[in-house]
Amino acid sequence: MKKSDRLKYEIAQELGLLDKIEEGGWKTLTARESGKIGGLMAKRRKKEG
Repeated sequence: MKKSDRLKYEIAQELGLLDKIEEGGWKTLTARESGKIGGLMAKRRKKEG
Protein backbone atom coordinates (compact mmCIF):
# COMPACT_ATOMS: atom_id res chain seq x y z
CA MET A 1 0.00 0.00 0.00
CA LYS A 2 1.30 3.45 -0.90
CA LYS A 3 2.08 5.96 1.81
CA SER A 4 -0.70 8.25 0.54
CA ASP A 5 -3.23 5.40 0.59
CA ARG A 6 -2.23 4.54 4.13
CA LEU A 7 -2.72 8.15 5.17
CA LYS A 8 -6.12 8.29 3.45
CA TYR A 9 -7.33 5.20 5.32
CA GLU A 10 -5.92 6.50 8.60
CA ILE A 11 -7.79 9.79 8.25
CA ALA A 12 -10.98 8.02 7.19
CA GLN A 13 -10.78 5.90 10.33
CA GLU A 14 -10.24 8.98 12.52
CA LEU A 15 -13.32 10.59 10.98
CA GLY A 16 -15.40 7.45 11.57
CA LEU A 17 -15.85 6.76 7.85
CA LEU A 18 -13.89 3.53 7.49
CA ASP A 19 -16.91 1.24 7.98
CA LYS A 20 -18.82 3.14 5.31
CA ILE A 21 -15.89 2.85 2.89
CA GLU A 22 -15.41 -0.86 3.57
CA GLU A 23 -19.11 -1.54 2.95
CA GLY A 24 -19.64 0.48 -0.22
CA GLY A 25 -16.27 1.76 -1.37
CA TRP A 26 -14.95 5.28 -1.71
CA LYS A 27 -17.77 6.26 -4.09
CA THR A 28 -20.26 6.13 -1.20
CA LEU A 29 -18.69 9.18 0.47
CA THR A 30 -20.33 12.54 0.08
CA ALA A 31 -18.42 15.43 -1.46
CA ARG A 32 -18.06 16.94 2.00
CA GLU A 33 -16.60 13.74 3.45
CA SER A 34 -14.17 13.33 0.55
CA GLY A 35 -13.15 16.96 0.82
CA LYS A 36 -12.52 16.62 4.53
CA ILE A 37 -10.23 13.64 3.93
CA GLY A 38 -8.40 15.45 1.13
CA GLY A 39 -7.99 18.60 3.18
CA LEU A 40 -6.57 16.75 6.15
CA MET A 41 -4.21 14.79 3.87
CA ALA A 42 -2.88 18.04 2.40
CA LYS A 43 -2.47 19.55 5.87
CA ARG A 44 -0.49 16.58 7.15
CA ARG A 45 1.70 16.41 4.05
CA LYS A 46 2.52 20.08 4.49
CA LYS A 47 3.59 19.43 8.09
CA GLU A 48 5.83 16.52 7.02
CA GLY A 49 7.65 18.20 4.23
